[in-house]
Amino acid sequence: MSTLLAFLAHPDDESFGIGGTLAHYARAGVSVHYLCATRGESGTVDAHRLEGYASVEDLRDTELACASKALGLASYAYLGFRDSGMKGSPDNARADAFVQADIDVAARRLAGFVVAHRPNVLITHDQYGGYGHPDHIQCHRATLRLYELAWGIRIGYAPDGASTVSIGAPLDPALADGMPAPRLFYSVFPKRFVRWGARALRWTGKDPRRWGRNHDIDLVQIASWDLPPHVRIDIRPVIEVKRAASACHASQQMPTKGQPLIQRLFFRRSADERFSQAYPAAPARGRLKTDLFAE
Repeated sequence: MSTLLAFLAHPDDESFGIGGTLAHYARAGVSVHYLCATRGESGTVDAHRLEGYASVEDLRDTELACASKALGLASYAYLGFRDSGMKGSPDNARADAFVQADIDVAARRLAGFVVAHRPNVLITHDQYGGYGHPDHIQCHRATLRLYELAWGIRIGYAPDGASTVSIGAPLDPALADGMPAPRLFYSVFPKRFVRWGARALRWTGKDPRRWGRNHDIDLVQIASWDLPPHVRIDIRPVIEVKRAASACHASQQMPTKGQPLIQRLFFRRSADERFSQAYPAAPARGRLKTDLFAE
């Protein structure tokens, strides 16, 4: 059986971002697992949603359990670090925040889950963290450090943001437990939607540099972070599954009142999900593939 492991930062990243892809492969018989770096403790939650829960993390764990079932995941687990919050927030400075973790410690913890599941494909965040979240970037850094430690694979960046690969001696080959390095992909999305969204916000008198539930997302900067896609997964057959999984994360949904255009642009914009190939190195030119497992 083929196996896919998604390593992302928070409860909801598995649904809002790549839920269609996870559901697609689960439906196809692939063993799909989710490793979540944090429990999303820093997420903003309306007070009424906490009724019946001891903490934000308990609520968000319940939401993740709901989403995992909806997507058909074989398992989900936590890497064991605390949510760091957005860049510049007080939670960044906490000693237990993921962003403060020693990158080798994070990589070695990740190795334990990789060896346990032995995935053929590993998905994580890109070097920009999608929208700049410190925990997303830390997932990326920990993953690249694992490839260097376990397999001697150094993954860098070309001027266009695409990955470069060089291979040397592994620094700690025992971490790999004899398994080959999985195919590695970053979740990416077309930035034209971000540019359109930024313009739409300006038309409505809103600041595109202060977007989102907490007004801490800079759409103008995000639009400048672009990576070439190499794989496109058609999620139309599972779009309702993705919506059901996303609905499980009710505490993290953006309010829809007064923002119908923005909602369409950012959450219902696309019939596919895209990935940039990090390892093995992708060809400089070529058509988009339609399968993460294809050589």
